[in-house]
Order: sequence, then C-alpha cells, then structure tokens
Amino acid sequence: MRFKNNFIVSSSAIIGNNVRIGDHAIIHDNVVIGDNSTICENCIIGEPGVDSYYSENYVNPKTIIGSNSLIRSGSILYSGSIFGDSFTTGNTVSIRENTVFGKNCIVGTFSDIQGNVTFGDYCRLNSHVQIASKCTFKNFIFIYPMVVFTNDLLPPSNHLIGTSVDDFSQIAAGAVILPGLSIGKHCLIGAKSLVTKNVEDYEFHAGNPAVRIGKVNHLWSKDNKGPHYPWPYKFDRGLPWKEKGFDQWKISDEGKLYFS
Repeated sequence: MRFKNNFIVSSSAIIGNNVRIGDHAIIHDNVVIGDNSTICENCIIGEPGVDSYYSENYVNPKTIIGSNSLIRSGSILYSGSIFGDSFTTGNTVSIRENTVFGKNCIVGTFSDIQGNVTFGDYCRLNSHVQIASKCTFKNFIFIYPMVVFTNDLLPPSNHLIGTSVDDFSQIAAGAVILPGLSIGKHCLIGAKSLVTKNVEDYEFHAGNPAVRIGKVNHLWSKDNKGPHYPWPYKFDRGLPWKEKGFDQWKISDEGKLYFS
C-alpha cells in the first residue's frame, strides 16, 4: 500500500502515534484513532448522521477507534461508534452510528452492521453478514458468511426488537435469525437455518424452521475422535488461551473477567 498523504482529516480529529492513512480517506470531526492503526484507501471514518443534512447546529458525535486497528479500503464507520483495540475490517464494510465493538473483533468484507448494535470482545464476522439494529452480542461469538439478523416482526413497522447472543456461540453460514430471540452460551446454529425460537445454552438447532437437534457436546469430531464442542478446547487461533489452554486461561486474571 502507498501512502501519499492525499486524504482529508478534520482539525478536531485526534490521530495517535504511527497511524497510517491511505489515499482519499476522510476522517470527520471528533474522530479519535489509536496508536499504530491503519486506515486504508477510500475509507470514511466518523460519517455524520442523517441530522447533519438538515440541522445547522449539528455536532458530529465522537467516534473512537482503538489502537492497533486495521480498517481496510472502502469501509465506512459512522459517527458515535466505538471500536476496541485491534479492531479489523475487510473491504467495503459499513457500520452505522452508535455501534460498539469490544477488543480484537473482526468484521468481514461487504458486511453491513446497522446502528445501535453492541458486540463484546473477540467476535468474528465473516463476509456478507447483515446485522439489524438493536441486536446484542457478548464475547467470542463467530458469525459465518451470509448470516442475517432481523429486527422487525411485521415489516414494515416502527416496533423493532433485536436478538441477543451469549458467549461462545456459533452462527453457521446462511442462517436467518428472526427478531426478539435469545440465543444462549456455546450454541450452534446450523447452516441455512431459519431460527424462530429461543435457543438454550449448549444446544444445536438446525433446519427451516430450525428445531432442537440436541446438545452440542454430542457432535462428534472424526479428527479428534471425540466431541468437538465446547469448541474452545479444540480451537485457539488468535484467541487468548492459545499458549495456556482454555481451562488454564479461564482461571487467569484475564479469563476471570469473562466468567464472573
């Protein structure tokens, strides 16, 4: 990547140390970018809300990007949003206003996150994921390509209600989640499932409409010759228990923060 200093940065923006900004990027008012971050070509950071087109007194809400983040080309992050340290996007990602991500989260190419959505730490969204407003996600949640979370039971209406997803759950490719549901901890939603009911902790639901298949710890791995779930015992790439194992990490100072 070449950095030619051919970009626009508001005088009210706060840019940390060793931040690189690509050609034709725009950094709007009241943006804060943490140290050692990279904003690639054609990105827009702190995109003003719709009120900016109609109000002479509009003040752009603060947008915060944590340190060591990577925002790939063509991505638009709207104002009023907060992104924790080591936040990463693919190309051409859109994240609307008042969205919050914890640390070490990834949002894949062409994903669209509507406003007022909250994610915890270490969440990973693959490409072409659509998240409706008012959804909430805790920590260590993986969402695979073409998943859609909805928020309107009787479209079009003014009564929008998001779904909540608890720690360590996996939402497989092509699943559609209807509004106002609760998906528990360590759940698995099968590929191309239509989820219409709440999912309890440690359950596997699949189908159209999705039904309860059983507990996730009954799903067998031929490679490991044993249950694959709970998955943190079998997968650690880029995760904080990589060096010490999941059980040891859970009792560490960091791990205890997620199991209080």
